[in-house]
Amino acid sequence: MPTFEILRRETDIREFKSGETIFRDGDAGSFMFAVIDGAVDIVLRGTVIERVESGGVFGEMALIDGLPRSATAIAAADCRIAAIDEKRFLRLVEHTPRFALSIMQVITQRLRAR
Repeated sequence: MPTFEILRRETDIREFKSGETIFRDGDAGSFMFAVIDGAVDIVLRGTVIERVESGGVFGEMALIDGLPRSATAIAAADCRIAAIDEKRFLRLVEHTPRFALSIMQVITQRLRAR
């Protein structure tokens, strides 16, 4: 999975304790997230389908298609995550082609894994 080191410098950093819910399946999604430290489990119908660790991203689909969250994200350990809103996401896509390609790689890898 690509590493998103560029997102370590984001200003909206949020902290979650192990076991805390970051978002739930069905929630509106106005942010994507990058794991700075720690790990986040992506849970679908009660099953962990992916663990996103430092350098990884999650929640990007909601920014791309505008639909509600398709899974639940739970802190698997104490973690710090960067929150990226739609405006910042679009700026990153526009000004950093490598970022856009990396997001496409993440989505492709997740689709192939299902």
